[in-house]
Amino acid sequence: MKLRLALEEKQMDLRVRDRLLAEGKITKEEVKKYLDTMADDGKNAIPLDQDEAKTIQ
Repeated sequence: MKLRLALEEKQMDLRVRDRLLAEGKITKEEVKKYLDTMADDGKNAIPLDQDEAKTIQ
C-alpha cells in the first residue's frame, strides 16, 4: 500500500506530471483530484521582509 502511494505522489511531482500529461499517461482530472486532496498550509506561512529573504537565498 505504501509503495502505491509513493508511486502516485511521484507521478504528481511537478517535474514529472507535465510530461505524463503530454504523453496521455495521466489526465487533467486525475491531477485536479490529487491537488484537491492536498492540505492548504498557507496558515503556517511566515512572511519575510526583503532583507530576510536575501539572507536565506
